[in-house]
Amino acid sequence: MRTLPKLSALTLAAAALTMALAACGSSSAGGSGSPTTAQAPTEATPSEKPVEVSDVDPRAAITYDGGIQIVDTSDGSVVADIEKEGFLRLNPAGDGRHVLVSSSAGFEVLDLGMIVKPHGDHNHYYTTTPGLTGAVIEAETPGHVVTHAGKTAVFDDGTGTVTIFDTSALEDGQLSPDELTSFQTNDPHHGVAVPLAGGSVLVTEGTEDERHTVHERKADGSIGAESTDCPGVHGEATAQGEDVVSFGCTNGSVVFRDGQFHKVPVPETYQRSGNQFGSPDSPYVLTDYKTVEPVDGAEPEHPTKVGIINTTDATTTTVELGSAYWFRSFGRGAAGEGVVLTYDGKLNILDPASAKVTKQVDVVSPWTEKENWQEPGPNVKTAGDFAYVTDPATQKLHLVQISTGELLSSLDLSVVPNEMTVIDAELKH
Repeated sequence: MRTLPKLSALTLAAAALTMALAACGSSSAGGSGSPTTAQAPTEATPSEKPVEVSDVDPRAAITYDGGIQIVDTSDGSVVADIEKEGFLRLNPAGDGRHVLVSSSAGFEVLDLGMIVKPHGDHNHYYTTTPGLTGAVIEAETPGHVVTHAGKTAVFDDGTGTVTIFDTSALEDGQLSPDELTSFQTNDPHHGVAVPLAGGSVLVTEGTEDERHTVHERKADGSIGAESTDCPGVHGEATAQGEDVVSFGCTNGSVVFRDGQFHKVPVPETYQRSGNQFGSPDSPYVLTDYKTVEPVDGAEPEHPTKVGIINTTDATTTTVELGSAYWFRSFGRGAAGEGVVLTYDGKLNILDPASAKVTKQVDVVSPWTEKENWQEPGPNVKTAGDFAYVTDPATQKLHLVQISTGELLSSLDLSVVPNEMTVIDAELKH
């Protein structure tokens, strides 16, 4: 068993270093990547020797006004409560243990304190006290986090910088300079990068005002396949197969498959699927489906249809749910099922292959999306065969088994939940 050294908070703070990262290559315009730094915030939690236990249940990281709670999803007990100001976003790091917290500092590493060690035909389980590890990838405006092909990529919208590391590098909760590579896109924009198994990266290009390009950036910095027919590019999802990725646009999505981009035709002139949700065991990608182009001062669209993209032939179908949803309503099940929470309080479970709703589960009280998306609203996350649903109105965390459509438990929370992610230590993302 790997034993973590015991360090005092003072020692950690004194040992904090600013690490300048050299760019791993130039952008398509020939510009070099700007430095990315990683350093330790002063609220770092000391490391401790892990304690062996009989099993570890999934843990939920939940933000609230003033911090982050780590909750044991088996009984609702609070494993840790971390004070932290500001609006915080939570992103699974992909290793079944850590979360990247988007904060004013950048992407901070949060350890949920669950460790699984394979040992022949069985596993050993350990726990430690959750907390921020002290590692942070500095970012002016931390944006999308994507895990794929054993790597994790983060995008700084404020500088257009992409930083990538092997997901396994987080085993010790730290990120050293030689574990990180970075490169710069042409201009700062709200972008995304997806590492591929072959060593290249799919990355967006654009500006703060306009973006419509996704291309394959090879390891040497050269550009391979490219699509410029993706206006408003936003949102991505990986699907079954090696390096199959879908991107949302405002004129129908684009799918990268077999080394090429394929446009997904849609009947509407304007069709945005900017929130996409994939599964490694399914060729189908679940999306939102908007068809009304936004106009300043007009009421935002609240669609009741969702989209299902078949990545094998780049086609899409829609499913009418009869009630609206928002971007935090979505998830995928262990067998590739789609789940969508709607305003009527129901969790809709879909079969993507038939584009049918197979089950509806009454989970939360009826709700509507708030005008400010940063205010608390119901949040859906999935891990394996289970969907976890928060209800800020009642301060509850609900657990639904996706395959059976059964509401298994409703746990009391001591805070009003906002953002959430759920980590099952036995599942790598």
